[in-house]
Amino acid sequence: MMDPANQHGAASRADPGPGHASRPDADLLIAGGGLVGLTLALALADAGLSVIVIDSLPAAEREAVGYDGRSSAIAEGSRRVLDGVGVWNRMAPEACPILDIRVSDARVGQPASWLFLHYDHRELGSATTGRQRGPASARPAPMGYIVENRAIRRALLAAVAARPGIRHLAPAQAQGLVREPGRVRVTLADGGSLTGRLAVAADGRGSPMRQAAGIRLTEWDYPQSGIVCTIGHELSHENVAHEHFLPSGPFAVLPMVDDENGHRSSIVWTEKRELVPAIMALSPERFAAEIQHRFGDSLGRIRLLGGRWAYPLRLQHAARYVGERLALVGDAAHAIHPIAGQGLNLGLRDVAALAETLVDAHRLGLDIGLGEPLERYERWRRFDNLMLMAATDILNRLFSNDLPPVRLARDVGLGIVNRVPPLKRLFMHHAMGLVGDLPRLIRGERL
Repeated sequence: MMDPANQHGAASRADPGPGHASRPDADLLIAGGGLVGLTLALALADAGLSVIVIDSLPAAEREAVGYDGRSSAIAEGSRRVLDGVGVWNRMAPEACPILDIRVSDARVGQPASWLFLHYDHRELGSATTGRQRGPASARPAPMGYIVENRAIRRALLAAVAARPGIRHLAPAQAQGLVREPGRVRVTLADGGSLTGRLAVAADGRGSPMRQAAGIRLTEWDYPQSGIVCTIGHELSHENVAHEHFLPSGPFAVLPMVDDENGHRSSIVWTEKRELVPAIMALSPERFAAEIQHRFGDSLGRIRLLGGRWAYPLRLQHAARYVGERLALVGDAAHAIHPIAGQGLNLGLRDVAALAETLVDAHRLGLDIGLGEPLERYERWRRFDNLMLMAATDILNRLFSNDLPPVRLARDVGLGIVNRVPPLKRLFMHHAMGLVGDLPRLIRGERL
């Protein structure tokens, strides 16, 4: 067993080796200390399973202001997952509710089309918000929340540090895996190794664990990059999220909680990849002016707050989500276009499904690293992920052009959905992650 004193440092000594008959170091070894990996660790530890998180970065670096710059849209279903593992209350003060979503077709510097789609949370009627009881449960739930990734990480890391069933090794890099009778061995970059009953790859799009397992990818690059930043503005956003479809790609303005800078919003700006270097080189004033030119003056004067980041966009999907004593979750299994802001939500749905299958198997005395538990997880998640990947890819291709017939057809489509309340409510429930065969955590129940 690893020395508890090394809980927040790299592994300092190797496992005794394949011939040693000791018990595994933990029930689960999670490669990756990001948002998905830490949430999974909390869910499993709460159910009595022992977990080691192998994190390539120190916690202080993950929490630094300059590390990421992104914010995430947390759907209602995902909020329930985070609440179920005990972290939502830690981040709730920094989570801005989304009460309205306005989707429109637009051109740079021109008014948006008069045919648009408006989602209003009040159209959902009485919607339970999870474990709340009494009068509050009769209020319409927000459709989601916008939270800085840094705030989510801070809440998760604090919760992980307080859980006795989790060892957080950071920095430590998982590089490969070896199956042994009754367990799996994860090798580390420093020459050490750890053993568990199951390894989980939550180590991102480039997943060394997925590569070590020889799992193939279906993948392609979009001719776009995503620019993200935070802006300050004169007027309140009124908890409205905007998505303008421009010829170069979607341009989203997402409401954030006010702070000492006043009113704030997060920008997710999809742009042609060849133009991004020049845009990123603009002065803060010129950069803010470009945002204003694309969005308009409804928020008053806009200014850039802090840094800006650009990420190349690509689609990825693993040929398999599971193998012998291995499961993939989050970006290690799938990566989608950010057009609908669903990337993290898909990962958290993976967490809810995998945690439920593993906990149920553990309670029945089954081997969590083989057979039905892993097969059930893959069946549960693969179709949902494929459907959303296809939908976001089609939407991006449909809206990222300026051909007049296509433009007319999509504008009419938005207008029709906006005028058919049952169809609009169905789309809203989909966006909230509350449609389909829901795991217990998403239903607001305990594992």
